[in-house]
Amino acid sequence: MGMSGVAERPVGAAAGGPAGARRQALSVTIVTRNEAARVGACLESAAWADEIVVVDCGSSDGTQELCRARGAVVLDRPWAGSAAQKNLALGEARHPWVLSLDADERVSGELKAQIEAILAADGPCDGYRLPRKNIFFGKWLRHGDLWPDHQIRLFRRGRGRFNAKAVHESVEVEGRVGELTAPLEHRSYDKLEEFFSRQVRYAALAAGERASRGEAAGAGDLFLRPLGRFVKSYVLKGGWRDGAEGFIAAAGSAFYVFMRAAFLWEMRRGKRD
Repeated sequence: MGMSGVAERPVGAAAGGPAGARRQALSVTIVTRNEAARVGACLESAAWADEIVVVDCGSSDGTQELCRARGAVVLDRPWAGSAAQKNLALGEARHPWVLSLDADERVSGELKAQIEAILAADGPCDGYRLPRKNIFFGKWLRHGDLWPDHQIRLFRRGRGRFNAKAVHESVEVEGRVGELTAPLEHRSYDKLEEFFSRQVRYAALAAGERASRGEAAGAGDLFLRPLGRFVKSYVLKGGWRDGAEGFIAAAGSAFYVFMRAAFLWEMRRGKRD
């Protein structure tokens, strides 16, 4: 079977392998660049793994030293793009199973238990999709576009790779994909400036990717699509239930869609001038 996502029934912590069987070893991979303020909690949540591999890009804030002090294998590599950097980290993993994390993510105790059960049983699937619990300005957003925010992060080494998208890259698995129920915690933003500046950066990357395919931005992309994204996230998917944080998250999502179209319009206009 090629790159696919054949969903299996959810796996719970009660699953396990034969009595007395030794569980498969796990490598955790993390990509960093000046993440000293956040990566410590990530490393602590994954300290039970058999190996932690960190691929860093010239951090100047002590990230590399902090990671080495926590027992991680640290490699310093030039930035090649998010997906390429994460795939480089996967290539350095030594163990049969890999868990890919971002520096601002944490493995919950419940998720650890479910992963340990999979390692004990050595599967049965080749990759696992899990829900991501987005904690925005200290608040878990339970509605809108950010829950359950499923991500494939656990997979057999050599069976999963990040696709080559410029932004919002995701893992594609060769084989069967199952689902976990325990969440991965994502503590993403604490400052509005960081949140909106990241939307601008991601939008520019996504626009460049679309421009390379010859796409253009029309009036609908500039006006209707951002409005549609806000209505979907805030109204239809209940983002309003998350209070001010839910409104800001929905507005940020709409802003990203608008800026993506605006950057694409600018890029195409530049080619005409």
